[in-house]
Amino acid sequence: MPVFFIAEAGVNHNGDIALAERLVDIAADAGADAVKFQTFKAEATVTRDARTVAYQARTTAETDQFRLLQKLELDQAAHHRLIARANARGIEFMSTAFDPASADFLASCGVSRIKVPSGEVTNIPFIRQLAGYGLPLILSTGMATLEEVSDAVRAIAAVRAEKGLDGRLCDHLSILHCTSAYPTPPEQLNLLAIRTLADTFGCPVGYSDHAATDLAAVMAVALGATVYEKHFTVDRTLPGPDHAASLEPGELEQMIAAIRLAEAMLGDGVKRPQPCELEAAELVRRGLFAARDLAAGTVVTSADVAILRPTGQLAPRYLDDLLGKTLKRDVANGAPFTSADL
Repeated sequence: MPVFFIAEAGVNHNGDIALAERLVDIAADAGADAVKFQTFKAEATVTRDARTVAYQARTTAETDQFRLLQKLELDQAAHHRLIARANARGIEFMSTAFDPASADFLASCGVSRIKVPSGEVTNIPFIRQLAGYGLPLILSTGMATLEEVSDAVRAIAAVRAEKGLDGRLCDHLSILHCTSAYPTPPEQLNLLAIRTLADTFGCPVGYSDHAATDLAAVMAVALGATVYEKHFTVDRTLPGPDHAASLEPGELEQMIAAIRLAEAMLGDGVKRPQPCELEAAELVRRGLFAARDLAAGTVVTSADVAILRPTGQLAPRYLDDLLGKTLKRDVANGAPFTSADL
């Protein structure tokens, strides 16, 4: 399955719709499958006295989370402009909703799928609302235990059953491994959790990547990720909470190219000779050849046989069939044995 690449614009528009539209263009030019923003109202997301997370305080010098989020809201008109821009550029528009009204608004916009952010993985009432739209869900699992992920998956399954929604759960749900730190220390990426999620739930798995190394993306694909998400920005030095841990345009393009190469390198998993090997195989594999001149009527012994390159007519696995047989014709020294000789 090709990796579904989500270019995470998030709040890297800094509240500027023109910058947001530029981010759509960058994602499209880089070859991403989708460009994703964030949809929220500060008053429905956070209390007015909530402090910023440590990485937000470092990158913005803002200690008030409510004020920070207020500056990063996009209104409904801005969303419609971004959807139009994405459609014009041939890239899927996505956004993560952080409150019930924002989720309803996104669903009314005709989005193709819904993303559950890591911070909401334990918000079961909200997850039930998102599942109720009947759209495919992408569940991010940063900060979560396996039990908490199981609770969320059960809630999604229950809503689908209540509403009589068709299809297997895992045809409509992808689960992303994530470590919610910006950037994540390499030794805390825990990439093998990608396999754990796949083995536990049997659903498509992916990776929401906050690593400071490109190697994590390629490793995630090798471990089975079929959805991949990465923040990007116009300029990493811009003010704002997520710019510093984001890819710049050229880096985004290189990341997508690396993932496409990684998935091509994985192949289909069927063990068979590849077209590029076939010529070499004939020249470096061995066959059964006469070790000396042999006359018709000779009973072949091991001293009469040399196992040499190239492949000849009979492969070495036929040696036991050849030994003890009587030759029907003369075989010159260095000539290959054939089944017709016996």
